[in-house]
Amino acid sequence: MDGQGAKRVLDTILASKRTEIAALLAAPPPRTTRVPSGGVFEALRRPEGGALRLLAEVKLRSPSVGALSSLLRPAERAQRYAEAGAAMISVLVDGPFFGGSYDDLAACRDALDAAFGAARPKLLCKEFILDPIQLAMAAAHGADAALLIARITSAEALARLADAARDLGIEPFVEVATEDELAAAERAHARVLGVNARDLDTLAMDHARAERVLTRADRGAARVHLSGLASPPDVARIAQGPADAALVGEALMRQDDPGPLLAAMVARAAAR
Repeated sequence: MDGQGAKRVLDTILASKRTEIAALLAAPPPRTTRVPSGGVFEALRRPEGGALRLLAEVKLRSPSVGALSSLLRPAERAQRYAEAGAAMISVLVDGPFFGGSYDDLAACRDALDAAFGAARPKLLCKEFILDPIQLAMAAAHGADAALLIARITSAEALARLADAARDLGIEPFVEVATEDELAAAERAHARVLGVNARDLDTLAMDHARAERVLTRADRGAARVHLSGLASPPDVARIAQGPADAALVGEALMRQDDPGPLLAAMVARAAAR
């Protein structure tokens, strides 16, 4: 997919989100007994001399590569990730483009609570969030954090969404790709910053840019490298840089049993 195609896909996704938001706003407000656990910053912040923290993603398909492994249900996959040492599990909840749902998020939360209790990995709701109603859905379905993408909203709206997330008790996990987006995230007082090595508009990978932005980020934040990690040596390379944590997505989702690959990656997430 070329840059123009990627931009069209992103625009189509955002148009779909606006339709979904209208339906959510017209429905009764979400209610649940699940509550965020807190501690997301602490789970992702790398201690001095400690190992890189790894986030593992549940994503059934993507617009760029199509279907990924579905042998394991999302909740089963989340348990495999937890057993292999993931510090956080990211769950795609978009249906039309990524094959996910808020129900997948809730199923992962319930399974992890049952298996691990308070020691479970934190859960990130990964969605194209444009409105606080999506944050309410994330909280109701068990998220501890919610992804906010600086690229798809204004700096002012980003700050409002970050405040709304905190009001719900969930951590705003702000994704940026450039220094300008980083500045917007820092104005929104984001404590968890994800720097995407992939440009959402072009899909081009630029690890050098990602490392530069990570280096310029507030040293007091939990800094997360996003995209492009496929192997244990990739993890070892990121572990030598400024990131506190790194997300692994499609490489794990191509595995019917992701446990061995993730465990090998955790083993290479050595101290600097």
